[in-house]
Formats: sequence, C-alpha cells, structure tokens
Amino acid sequence: MEGVLWYVLTGTRGGANRVRLIRALDERPRNANQLAEALDLDYKTVRHHLDVLMDNDIIENSGDDYGAVYLLTEHTRQHWDIVEEIIEQVE
Repeated sequence: MEGVLWYVLTGTRGGANRVRLIRALDERPRNANQLAEALDLDYKTVRHHLDVLMDNDIIENSGDDYGAVYLLTEHTRQHWDIVEEIIEQVE
C-alpha cells in the first residue's frame, strides 16, 4: 500500500489534487459535487481523480454512482502515517 500511495499522490501529474481530495474526505465523507465546490475544482476533474483513487483502493463509495458519497478505505486509514508524510512533502 505504501508504494501505491506514493505513486498515486506524488508520482503522477494529478497527485496534488488527489492529496487535496483525500484531506477533504478525511474531514468528512462527501459526494463529487460537494468536493468540487469545496476545492474549487471542475466536477469532471474531481470525478477523474476519484476514479483513480478508487481504482487504487484509497477511497470507496457508498451508494449509486450519482450522488455517491466517498470516504477513505480502511486500508488508507491503516496507513495514515504514510499519507501524512506525503502531504507534508506535497505542500
């Protein structure tokens, strides 16, 4: 999981936005529209990054695709110290 987190959050072009999404979801679960508004990002951009994070088991959704609420996976919570280390380097 550590390698996945480093790659997804720092090794690719959208890593900084994915870090922002993870931080927002750490505060509280939200849907894509809420995340787009809170982070001042385009909805399609948010959806793309959410898909990348889901594909890598960093976040999960609850509910159907439209209006689904996203939250951090238990895997991510177990490796939160690594996430915090990455956040420090990205900011």
